Amino acid sequence: MNLMSVFIVFGARCLLVLLFLPFSALDKIFNFKQAVAQAAEAVPARWAASSLIIAGLCIEIVMSLGILTGIADRAAACVMGGYCVMTAILWKQFWKTGDFRLIGPSRGRDTFWDFLKNLALAGGFLLISVGPRASSVQEFLQHPFASSHPYSVD
Repeated sequence: MNLMSVFIVFGARCLLVLLFLPFSALDKIFNFKQAVAQAAEAVPARWAASSLIIAGLCIEIVMSLGILTGIADRAAACVMGGYCVMTAILWKQFWKTGDFRLIGPSRGRDTFWDFLKNLALAGGFLLISVGPRASSVQEFLQHPFASSHPYSVD
């Protein structure tokens, strides 16, 4: 039973980082110019857009690995939560599409769902950071780089 618990916890963490570690990171690597062009929509300076993409790539790889390995996983998950909120605000601006409709085709509604998905992911990452109880928030604030020891089977 203990080994099954470890697999379940690891599987849940894999699902949280699945979007970032293999897929989004590889997309940024293989399609760097397109990623920079998309970032340039939010940040006009080309050097700043390139810097954002490189920073995002580093965050997606390093923080995902921290979450999977349990090494400073609480801090890594906090960074990923912030990253999800920032990407929602910068690139999922449903309020700017001008065609938000509840019925029929709507780019605004589609972007809204992406915005909400980013926020939901942020919530999952923040739960790794602070834990499921309000009493564990103070513990995280006191020792943000401590591991949550996700694979211990006490």
